[in-house]
Amino acid sequence: MTKDYIVIHPCNIFSQGQADERFDIIDMYDLPNVELSSYKCMVILGFADQEFLQEERQIIADFLASKKIVCFFGNLVTDWLPGQQAFIAKEIHNHWDYDISIAKQHVIFEGVTEEDMTINKGVKGFFARGHHPAPADAEILLILPDGEPVTFIDRSSTNGTIFMHAGNNLFHIGGMVPATTKTTNRIPAQLMQWVQEEYRYLTEGGASDA
Repeated sequence: MTKDYIVIHPCNIFSQGQADERFDIIDMYDLPNVELSSYKCMVILGFADQEFLQEERQIIADFLASKKIVCFFGNLVTDWLPGQQAFIAKEIHNHWDYDISIAKQHVIFEGVTEEDMTINKGVKGFFARGHHPAPADAEILLILPDGEPVTFIDRSSTNGTIFMHAGNNLFHIGGMVPATTKTTNRIPAQLMQWVQEEYRYLTEGGASDA
């Protein structure tokens, strides 16, 4: 069975390896040895060795150049993802500074409440604690209180599409299983739906559901 997603995985205690059957999970250090042409989307998790990714950044650039999708979840600290800037931590004065707002309605977050994204088990800050400055033409989906872009889509920096989220992975690959009653449980399936639509947009020239 051909899988659509390849996960560049840090393989550490914080990012365990369970995933939907549509995902191939590889140790991040095997990236140079993997044939990537059959995959639609590369998923890169936040605990990945970004110095290594910087050394191998041409592989990621070539993947995007072939009209594919890269989803990055985490805090960017080295220059390996085309067109993206380093993570900026949010200056916190009180807990309201962690509040997540929807900047634009989008299929990925359809039916998901801002409260459920902001608060996890009574605590704020799990979803995002800062942002990446977005390229000028990026489609900004989620923001912090001062308008900082937590989550955005960049279609202008490469021939492909970059999905940036300054927080934990939204596919729920490994890690803690979320509470079944939260609306955030809609995100993984809706994100996969968007990836399929975006890939058709890239390869067939149609219009993705933005």
